[in-house]
Amino acid sequence: MIQLLTPQHWQDYELIDCGDFEKLERFGEITLIRPEPQAVWAKQLPPSEWQKLHDIRFKGRSATSGQWVKKNSKLPDRWHITYKNNDVAIKLRLGLTSFKHVGLFPEQAVNWDYISDSIQRFKTPKPKVLNLFAYTGGASVIAKAAGADTTHVDSIKQVVSWANENQELSQLKDIRWVVEDALKFVKREIKRGKKYNGIILDPPAYGHGPNGEKWKLEDHILEMMQDVAQLLDEEEHFLILNSYSLGFSSVIVENLLKGSLKTTENLEIGELYLQAKAGNKLPLGVFGKVRKFKTT
Repeated sequence: MIQLLTPQHWQDYELIDCGDFEKLERFGEITLIRPEPQAVWAKQLPPSEWQKLHDIRFKGRSATSGQWVKKNSKLPDRWHITYKNNDVAIKLRLGLTSFKHVGLFPEQAVNWDYISDSIQRFKTPKPKVLNLFAYTGGASVIAKAAGADTTHVDSIKQVVSWANENQELSQLKDIRWVVEDALKFVKREIKRGKKYNGIILDPPAYGHGPNGEKWKLEDHILEMMQDVAQLLDEEEHFLILNSYSLGFSSVIVENLLKGSLKTTENLEIGELYLQAKAGNKLPLGVFGKVRKFKTT
């Protein structure tokens, strides 16, 4: 069965409305208008309400490059929010980037809950978790807060530094930071004979490693999944594969998991979305996940 999942524990985030290729969303005390290519329907709230509610708007020639326009020049470029579920609480730093992003994908809280719940239920003491394509490290910080020995891998040094800020804000320490091409790192870990109880993948459609390595999702994801399967602890584990690529369906993710892993116990596949207060659902990627617990 294909599931539709949306976060349940956000207090510092709210999707207010979305449509006409934009979204109106609150992060803590600041409300933004940002481009959203998935929002092909009409807005539910009138333009006057959007104008009244927002603090900062992203304007640009495209959905990925432009500038932020503030209603009030005293509004910050950086601020903090918190996330708390049934197991852990973390603090995250947000910031206005030139690519419309703020350092957080709030729909990923669904996966964060799965990560912390899995770690809390594992019988393995101090389980090892690997976060690949790890961005600003929300999943890494959640895993660490839940008690895992956590390794964070991303090819961009600046976002790894940002992730370290999030670790410090959450009053945690000792996440292993790796600035490297994810596929190269995985292959080296195989040679080292390493095993992980949890592996998280949120690969981009396109990307580059620190030394110019090229990543194209449809060309490299099968190789990545076959390699990652060799790192997964056989007795107790979870694996999450998340994709925001518009061409990927949850059935593709299901086929990749079933074709790469020896066992796919507790397989779940589906789509992540954010529920707008105004009524619409905003789809934000597909996922597949499996997990296995020790029986004794």
